[in-house]
Amino acid sequence: MTISTKSAVVTGSTKGIGFALARELLRRGQHVVVSGRSQAAVDEATGKLQPEATGGAQAVGVVTDVTDPAQVQALWDAGVSAFGAVDLWINNAGVAYTMRTIVETTSEEVATMIGTNMLGTINGAQVAVRGMTASGGGRVFNVLGGGSDGSIRPGMGVYAATKRGLDMFTRALVREVEGTSVRVGQVRPGILITDGWLREAQTHPESVSSQRKMLNILVDHVDDVAPYLVDQMLASSKNGDEIAWLTTGRMMRKFLGSKQDKLARYGL
Repeated sequence: MTISTKSAVVTGSTKGIGFALARELLRRGQHVVVSGRSQAAVDEATGKLQPEATGGAQAVGVVTDVTDPAQVQALWDAGVSAFGAVDLWINNAGVAYTMRTIVETTSEEVATMIGTNMLGTINGAQVAVRGMTASGGGRVFNVLGGGSDGSIRPGMGVYAATKRGLDMFTRALVREVEGTSVRVGQVRPGILITDGWLREAQTHPESVSSQRKMLNILVDHVDDVAPYLVDQMLASSKNGDEIAWLTTGRMMRKFLGSKQDKLARYGL
């Protein structure tokens, strides 16, 4: 079954990889609903994104706290109201504190990561699957991250636990929608230099210094990765599709290829 995408919702899309995904969708003529926690951030993002659109595509913004199911439903409703339907829903909203041990992570940070990463994705998936089932179909992609594959990395215990849980959640949802008009998949974007990552790096420069050589090999700029991810999502028609940037082959080429100081661009 081929699903034609005309309009998409991207949660957490006022900056970082979410913003880049929204931009690439607009460049490919897709309408996009941008979401974030503040009106100022949403307005700024939509203002920057609209000039990137082609083919008459439009960017609209909706303030959304993804931990609130009612607000997530309102996000869906806004997309349907603006564009007649939502064909692609990307659960991207996430928060990462990735340079703290488990015992050093504050209760507020734990609650924020679990609330945004897990509850936010679950809320988004529920709303999107219900809406798409009622309207004739569509695609839902959950953006995973470090630790979703079960690997254990220093300082990422709590964050990785949320992403590992989302891997299980996504696989369960894939089974539940099998045989319906809805397709569910997951996206593993690799190790990206985002606003959140930079915040962590600037707060813990010693961690960056000790891992600089490896980071320069493995990290990627958001703008280099987003076009590939969007093309793969738009081309996807298989339920359970897993889209990954940092594949084994690409990782091998990184280790064998020329080494660049990617971090220098950001003053690190």
